[in-house]
Amino acid sequence: MTAETNQSLLTPLNYLRRSAAVYPDKTAVVYGETTYSYRQFNQRVNSLASALRDAGLEHLDRVAILCPNTPPMLEAHFGVPLAGGVLVAINTRLSPREIAYIINHSGARFLLVDSELADSIRPVLGELGQIDVIVNIIDPAGPGEPLEGTDYESFLADADPGPVDWWVKEEDELITINYTSGTTGTPKGVMFSHRGVYLNVLGEMIETVLLADSVYLWTLPMFHCNGWCFTWAVTAAGGKHICMRRVDSALAWELIDEHQVSHLNGAPVVLSSLLAEPARPKQLETSLTVCTGGAPPSPTLIEQMESLGARLVHIYGLTETYGPHTVSATQPTWVDLDLEQRARLMARQGVCYIATEPVRVVDEQMQDVPADGETMGEVVMQGNNVMKGYYNEPEATAKAFRGGWFHSGDLAVMHADGYIELRDRGKDIIISGGENISSIEVEQVIYRHPAVREVAVIGIPHEKWGESPKAFVALKQDQELTGEELIEFCRNNLSHFKCPTSVEFIELPKTSTGKVQKYALRDKEWEGHEQRIQG
Repeated sequence: MTAETNQSLLTPLNYLRRSAAVYPDKTAVVYGETTYSYRQFNQRVNSLASALRDAGLEHLDRVAILCPNTPPMLEAHFGVPLAGGVLVAINTRLSPREIAYIINHSGARFLLVDSELADSIRPVLGELGQIDVIVNIIDPAGPGEPLEGTDYESFLADADPGPVDWWVKEEDELITINYTSGTTGTPKGVMFSHRGVYLNVLGEMIETVLLADSVYLWTLPMFHCNGWCFTWAVTAAGGKHICMRRVDSALAWELIDEHQVSHLNGAPVVLSSLLAEPARPKQLETSLTVCTGGAPPSPTLIEQMESLGARLVHIYGLTETYGPHTVSATQPTWVDLDLEQRARLMARQGVCYIATEPVRVVDEQMQDVPADGETMGEVVMQGNNVMKGYYNEPEATAKAFRGGWFHSGDLAVMHADGYIELRDRGKDIIISGGENISSIEVEQVIYRHPAVREVAVIGIPHEKWGESPKAFVALKQDQELTGEELIEFCRNNLSHFKCPTSVEFIELPKTSTGKVQKYALRDKEWEGHEQRIQG
């Protein structure tokens, strides 16, 4: 890396370097009984980077990691790019077949895998031809039989913990690839740049007021858009990371109390589970900022969070926008409104982050719809926090960027005050409990059942998860099949969270040209709901 007198590269690697210099003895990471200062955190990151280089990593090699919210996952967000590599953080809920696709499509040469998740790799290990190095992350809290290869702590112990020269050549260089369910059913690799991450982090810090005394609890998976970029944001602030291997509501409240947690993020379903925990306090003794997205917070959720004394921040974005891209910025005049009025305003997806361009809602000719709160159009985005593109998929990238804007596929209205509000999805994506599910992917699996003639899958309202997949199925002549049998078939071929929760056997409604009318199915299932998006 070279630096000019009046310019330096925008990269989140700067954030850890600064915090380690400014707060060397301050606690950076807590996981159970394990605690690392910023000096130690930085040294472990340096060791990981050195170890990867010693193992043969070359500039922009991909490093896949399958790991829960533990310190190695956090360290990889700095250590991999510091080594000069590209991080590929994989959803731990995926099936072995889905994981193999991501590893192979990304061309990863290195694989870091938590031993409890090794059984997700073992069945497809022989198909991962490009993997040269496997490193096992062994955690007593998640026992499992590791794969053949070195263990993570030994990998670090044999490496130099001293400063590592950066290989970053330009700020638009690739830093991570995050795979998201696409409308084709095949996951797409969303490419983040050093510059995009750097600027998104500043937005997160401003909107959620992350400071050096902030304490962040990891209830949001770090594999989700790199934890909405909070892996880097908390570090940039010099705050404290409280790691959780899995979301446990009772443990979360214990940690909130023990460490005086000031911030946490999660989909509404996570917040609801925290609120439903019998051991939760009736009133928070310290301030807590809760950032939520994926679905509008309900008036009940807002009321319960406010009665606890928490500050709720509603954000909206996609993997393609580094996670949060808009915020329902609270206006001073809202304070005096009654709960129902305030909740309706807070439930809107809002306005752009500070580092992005204003979002638009446009018609099919790319013209802005009237700001009347009624006319629907597609949400399009532009600016620093839009992805570089889809990895090795130029046609899909060109389609997403048509007209010079990123097309979200989400349908919204524009209000007179400039706030957007989502109303429906224009693409075949279901969001259930914060997880993206491609309806086409589910349909493709169901079509493999020998009794199925036709199928259409849509998202329907679900009290707990916001949305859940429902399959509408037409059977072949003289074939018999129950909904329970079909759901079990799906569970044997898909990640469980992607499987339909209900099945209805019908003749599918179609146009005169034979195209299935999914909107007719949605009309029936969403009758009585003002919005058709609540995942």
